[in-house]
Amino acid sequence: MRRPSPFLSVLTLSLLVVAGCSKQGAEGGQGGQMPPPEVGVQTLQPATIPVQRDLVGRLSAFRSADVRARVPGVLQRRVYEEGSDVRRGQLLFQIDPAPLQAALGQAKASQATAQATYANARSAADRARKLIGQKFISQSDYDNAIAAERSAAAALQSGRAAVDAAEINLGYASVRAPIDGRAGRQQVTEGALVGEGTATLLTTVDQIDPLYVDFSASAEELAAARRASDGSGSRDVQVILPDGSTYSRPGTLDFTGDVVDPSTGAVALRARLPNPEHQLLPGTFVKLRATLSVQREAYRIPQTAVQRDGQGAYVFVVDQAGKAQRKNIDAGVMDGSDWIVNSGVAPGDRVIVSGLQRVMQPGQAVTAKPVQADAAKAAPQAAPTKQG
Repeated sequence: MRRPSPFLSVLTLSLLVVAGCSKQGAEGGQGGQMPPPEVGVQTLQPATIPVQRDLVGRLSAFRSADVRARVPGVLQRRVYEEGSDVRRGQLLFQIDPAPLQAALGQAKASQATAQATYANARSAADRARKLIGQKFISQSDYDNAIAAERSAAAALQSGRAAVDAAEINLGYASVRAPIDGRAGRQQVTEGALVGEGTATLLTTVDQIDPLYVDFSASAEELAAARRASDGSGSRDVQVILPDGSTYSRPGTLDFTGDVVDPSTGAVALRARLPNPEHQLLPGTFVKLRATLSVQREAYRIPQTAVQRDGQGAYVFVVDQAGKAQRKNIDAGVMDGSDWIVNSGVAPGDRVIVSGLQRVMQPGQAVTAKPVQADAAKAAPQAAPTKQG
């Protein structure tokens, strides 16, 4: 008999080995399945959520009053210390009162003359009233006496008014603080003629407790906040100091403009901020965190969990059977990196916040693993697959 070729023997052995490996691979594939993909979830619970924005504003004085010379004269001295806190009615400047005192004396002298003239005219008129009834004087003399009395009375009234005006002007020689606040720098030096023709600016007094914080927000943000808010709850403003710390006294939003700036699309806002220690100064630019609205029974969902397609915004939640299910939501307004959601989800829903790239379709089995909120925000996400 012919012996088989060594080449054919090796080939046959190789085919048998390959066939055996293929069979084992097929049997192993039938015996074990790929485990469900692991996703990170957060359990939702409703809460009262303030919607906040980080903005930039500028501090301004609560009230600012110009201190001016209201009468002409030579400025004699400054009484207050520049940059100090003053009280309403406190003396700040002294204008030379001598000319004003002289004018007051002259007015009083004119008043005395008018008083004497009126006394004589009144006596003559009284006599005329008695004599006219007895026909001892003519009607013309009677009328003249009465007219003289009236003219003297008017002159006396004018003299009294002149005295009042002179006393007021003399009082203006002592320039006093119109409000409580911090007095600024002196604008006119001693010896200068002030109040001649115009009311000369001497200094400014600014009330810096409380302060105003002027800032702005986009019209879209304000509209969304108003739609989402129920109108209750305080709208606080927290000021961030230059060192990064938060100012200990929160402010309260007290003004919202009703006109949109056409150049910026923003609406002017203002908050009142307590400043009893005078730690903050007007004119300073500050960072602030403003609460524009308060939403009740709302859910905070990380931005990484929200997807969108032609039907709108939605999230994936893991049901009791461990399967990913789609839920359409109304993503109304953003707060930082989170969406504030009012509808579409329920208390206890486990929303998928990481591993969304592993979810191919609704109903897919997944392995849910709880994650912390900070970890969900920091976790990188692949581009979500749009669901039709």
